Amino acid sequence: MSAEPHAVTPTAAPVLPDGLVVVVKQDCATCRMVVPVLEQLGASATPLTIYVQDDASFLSGLPSLPDADLAVSWHHEIETVPTLIRVSGGQETDRTVGWSRTDWEQVSGVAGLAPDLPVMRPGCGSKSVDPDLADELRVRFTGSKLRARRIELATLEDEMETLFERGWTDGLPVVPPTEARVLRMLEGTSHAPDELVAIVPPDLVEITVEKVAINAVMAGCKPEYFPWVLTAVQAACTDEFNIHGVLATTMPVGPVIICNGPGTQAIGMNSGVNVLGQGNRANLTIGRALQLVIRNVGGGRPGGVDRAAHGNPGKISFCFPEDEVGSPWTSLATERGITPGTDAITLFAGEGPKVIVDQLSRTPESLANSLAAALRAMTHPKLVIAFDVVLILGPEHARVFADAGWDRTRILAELHERTQIAGADIIRGAAGIAEGVPEGLKDQTLPKFRQGGILLVHAGGGAGLFSTMIGGWLNGAAGSQPVTREVTWR
Repeated sequence: MSAEPHAVTPTAAPVLPDGLVVVVKQDCATCRMVVPVLEQLGASATPLTIYVQDDASFLSGLPSLPDADLAVSWHHEIETVPTLIRVSGGQETDRTVGWSRTDWEQVSGVAGLAPDLPVMRPGCGSKSVDPDLADELRVRFTGSKLRARRIELATLEDEMETLFERGWTDGLPVVPPTEARVLRMLEGTSHAPDELVAIVPPDLVEITVEKVAINAVMAGCKPEYFPWVLTAVQAACTDEFNIHGVLATTMPVGPVIICNGPGTQAIGMNSGVNVLGQGNRANLTIGRALQLVIRNVGGGRPGGVDRAAHGNPGKISFCFPEDEVGSPWTSLATERGITPGTDAITLFAGEGPKVIVDQLSRTPESLANSLAAALRAMTHPKLVIAFDVVLILGPEHARVFADAGWDRTRILAELHERTQIAGADIIRGAAGIAEGVPEGLKDQTLPKFRQGGILLVHAGGGAGLFSTMIGGWLNGAAGSQPVTREVTWR
């Protein structure tokens, strides 16, 4: 997917003739209904030009011009037929859509139009906005803004198999990134296709908005997801996050994207039942797009720079939103400095999720003890400080704390207090286990997590006394730090 100049010359917009212009199609009951009106307008003093998107035979001999290629309709933004436009000096001065006697008389300047017809009728969708044609028309009439190298396939080649064979997939089928699909993805941002987004490790390749769009198409994203993908790519390619280190480690970690803000609902993300599972397009494809960028552009392939001993399924995609509507507390993004009500992501280098079950605790003290016991065992019961954690509190567990008046700050403080561990219990050789901290720390009390190392998130189904933890990787300046960014790539 290297960049290579390539352009398609755009088609010039047809100039509308002065007078009245009507755009119709045979496959529209309202268009057929207004034929008597068109006959009246054709007999008036003002010149009338009729453009037909399909079969003109329904016009009963009225003079018309074909718009079968939809050039007139596309360039003049015809969304509904019939559309009546008044043109003067080559410029549109007025228009109306559908059929309304009052509006047509006003635009045309002709009184007494078709008194036997209903007063008004809605129109039909223009063929130029047909979802099956819109992407093709965008390519045809705007020319190509894209610079990526084109891959020409033979007629009998299977495009899906070709993408597998060239190593551009994550092991699952991807959506072929045709020019039409990539242009549609670019509609999701106002940024230019050739604008630089980031330098992608490990190969340190420049990636533009266009290149991200190609991978977002392959991942199955919708255009409305695209700003989130761009933000995730930019965040992942920072020194703070250190995606090169995340790839190169033999631990089973990868980027985990936690989304906040009202936009998560606007694009249909799932923060409730099965929040970390299958079934939601936005959750899965945003995370997958980031992984494909790292693989296809940055060169981070398994067996190459990606040296994970076991990996985890989240390395295909791991993205979910916080349930802010149902949360009794401020959001993770707000806690990390983002203005409330702002769309944002937090990128975390994490392993696969692990459930924490506590069906019986009804006091915050008991539940905090229970969560702390599980957290102390994360990664290894005798390893401390090096690894952060995302703790996803399910709504039923969150309610235990909320009903007792514990806010986010109190919960985190209590968990940090309960995850202090005596050095003597975790030094190397203690409990007959060689793993552990150096002997010199035996007289100290050590925290399981560094200060700020527990990232608290509210999400999950409303029924079920479960929470989930996502262990981190060498968090801090020597490894990867969580990165929070506002979604700005609109």
